[in-house]
Amino acid sequence: MQIITAEELKARLDAGEKVNLVDVREPNEHAEFNIGGQLLPLGQIRNFETDAIDNLKDAEVIVYCRSGNRSGQAAMLLETLGFTNVNNLAGGMMRWQELYS
Repeated sequence: MQIITAEELKARLDAGEKVNLVDVREPNEHAEFNIGGQLLPLGQIRNFETDAIDNLKDAEVIVYCRSGNRSGQAAMLLETLGFTNVNNLAGGMMRWQELYS
């Protein structure tokens, strides 16, 4: 698992780069505020329900949650499931909102 900072991710998004964002929070958290990631809660990943992103196994995937804890767990799980390039957003949405809201 690699780490990406909010600043690095924001710069890539601002440059128009297409990134594969996966939000591992719960639906209510995603509805409240998100940065465009595909919703795939950590519980689903724990149950090996990753069909929605299985096409990204060989692509870069950036996972995020509220603080970086759940997404860290998700990143490790995804790696055990064969995902080869997983990045965890350091500080999660708390850090993002601190910098950009």
